[in-house]
Amino acid sequence: MYELVKIGENTYYIDCPSKIGIYKSGDSVYLIDSGEDKDIGRKIYDILQHNKWDLAGIINTHSNIDHVAGNKYLQDRTGCDIISTRIENVFIEKPMLEFSFAYGGYPISSLISKVIPTEISKPTKSIDMGLPRGLEAIRLPGHHFDMIGIRTSDNVFFVADSLVSEEMLSKYHIIFIYDVKAFLETLDMLERVEARMIIPSHAEAVSDIGPLVRANRNKVIDIIEFILKICKKNQTFEDVLKGVMDNYNRHLNFIQYCLVGSTVKSYLTYLYDQEKLDCVFKENKMYWVVK
Repeated sequence: MYELVKIGENTYYIDCPSKIGIYKSGDSVYLIDSGEDKDIGRKIYDILQHNKWDLAGIINTHSNIDHVAGNKYLQDRTGCDIISTRIENVFIEKPMLEFSFAYGGYPISSLISKVIPTEISKPTKSIDMGLPRGLEAIRLPGHHFDMIGIRTSDNVFFVADSLVSEEMLSKYHIIFIYDVKAFLETLDMLERVEARMIIPSHAEAVSDIGPLVRANRNKVIDIIEFILKICKKNQTFEDVLKGVMDNYNRHLNFIQYCLVGSTVKSYLTYLYDQEKLDCVFKENKMYWVVK
């Protein structure tokens, strides 16, 4: 764990729960994400020092905490740039927005204290301003508002949270998705992409992403089919959430209520837009039902 792996002439990654890319650009290096907590920031800094690499910037694929938590530590010590898309930069600088969005209002204090970082980095650039030579940003919509992947000159493609490992699918079943339609379209794109190596944040690096794409797509389809099955009778959002959690033997706590609940709402929206579900109001309750 936390091993530095060389995967191309100028491309490396740190093997950890949320994989971190490293790209050498001249005398400097750029990170692709910074890990799940500030302790990983220290480990990254040690790796940089050991290899005598100067950190020029961190390119954040998106603003989820497990991709940005090392930002502050590294920025304070190196003065590096923090770079992402415009909307993700806003969420990086204002992490309260992320959890207000997931909760659907001002989050309760226990959520704030557990998951919102106290040390916040300062984004300095947008990818619209350009990336160093040898790096290309590719938008990967679906998981988050404006998530990107990064392709390097070694034809290595870091694809962030556009899919997850089969082990995670088997354990959690329901991964966070903001836009189900876009998520499926991104999977379709990944199935066609040509790259020497593809590195998801939460799965092993592979040369053939096809099997993992199909596993992620099949899980989404399975959830869609289950929701349609239970919505043959009127179901409130809470009914659907309970049904999904029971079906996959998952158990809610407050954080899961926010994250899984937000994802279930995204599935309901997708099915409504596909004209497979309708919503009706009775006695001041909203119900979802198959058309």
